[in-house]
Amino acid sequence: MHHFEYRGDVLYCEDVAIPDLAETYGTPLYVYSTATLKRHYRVLSEAFETQSCLIAYSVKANSNLAVLATLASMGAGADVVSGGELYRALKAGIPAEKIVFSGVGKSVSELNAALDAGIHQFNVESIPELHRLSRLAEARGVKAPIALRVNPHVAAGGHANISTGAAEHKFGIAWHEAKDIYKEAMDMPGIQVAGVDVHIGSQITDIAPMRTAFEKVVGLVRELRDMNIPIERIDLGGGLGIPYRDGDVPASPSDYAAMVRDVLGDLDVQVILEPGRMIAGNAGIFISRVEYIKERDGRRFAILDAGMNDLMRPALYQAVHEMKPVVKSASDWTQTYDLVGPICESTDRFAKDYETTELHEGDLVAFMSAGAYGAVMSNQYNTRPICAEVLVDGEQHDLVRRAPTFEEIVSSEQIPKWITS
Repeated sequence: MHHFEYRGDVLYCEDVAIPDLAETYGTPLYVYSTATLKRHYRVLSEAFETQSCLIAYSVKANSNLAVLATLASMGAGADVVSGGELYRALKAGIPAEKIVFSGVGKSVSELNAALDAGIHQFNVESIPELHRLSRLAEARGVKAPIALRVNPHVAAGGHANISTGAAEHKFGIAWHEAKDIYKEAMDMPGIQVAGVDVHIGSQITDIAPMRTAFEKVVGLVRELRDMNIPIERIDLGGGLGIPYRDGDVPASPSDYAAMVRDVLGDLDVQVILEPGRMIAGNAGIFISRVEYIKERDGRRFAILDAGMNDLMRPALYQAVHEMKPVVKSASDWTQTYDLVGPICESTDRFAKDYETTELHEGDLVAFMSAGAYGAVMSNQYNTRPICAEVLVDGEQHDLVRRAPTFEEIVSSEQIPKWITS
């Protein structure tokens, strides 16, 4: 469910008309709904209310400070994968004791920052990382709480590039080595063994692969406890999918929670969840304006003012976001378009042969379900400014990230003196 709907012929975000936002803030533009963010967090929280559970929102899905602060106000923790994301989470008001740090390449400075903050858990992904973390923690006279991310050899996800649980992927500890590494970790002076972590992919709409992976993890936890290794937590990762188009019916949070309860049985553990897309995906839309309608060789192109630098998912994952006109046409006449942007790359295309009501120069269009892996993956290719982001709450709206000027884009660069001398 989301809070973007037509009132008459005009698309609204909560109680604000999208054309008004486009007029005020310009395009391209990301628009987020506070009501949707809060509702999605609440639905997941209520589904797990009978379980000891930390919902650590996956910051990589949408790291805007206003989004993080909104979720912090609901009681959310954070799953971070960089020192920058850790900084953002703390700045937005998420307590360190609700933060878990994932990722395969944590640097010394990142580990030090997380140790200094006193985070809830490090999700360790390799033996070298485990040794590095132990040395750094021991030097501070503390023990770092860790879970090993185990690779269960179960692949899942909406695209090959977002599947993370198979043997060939870079993530996690090999399944057959896990028990030996846990035994090694128990003897490390800077390590406190606390949990087991697993994450097999993103945009998973069928929870059967998750169940398979979780059953293996629960079996591992029981074996580790039999070895007197004190596992108190299971981090189940994220990955629960969302509907990107009408007719998509992914598993619901309640179905997911019921499956987790069934798999855990009588196992007494804290469950850690790392939802990202499930909370933020349908809480945001991306607004663009039609610059030109171009016809050539029997094809019709709608050339937009947004490019793949603004919304990467179509170019990166061949994803198709449902596109809606911001103001409905008075005519039911439809046309088929290639929806493309101004970037000098053939991959700068949002959709091919997309049927919609007839478009005209100057029309506003909305790409739905753009709240996750949208603005956060944008870049300034072709020296195009990263576009603005707006948060709506009822009738209120505010700019939560402004687009930089050209001068600001180049301000961190310099021309060596020898070139101009």
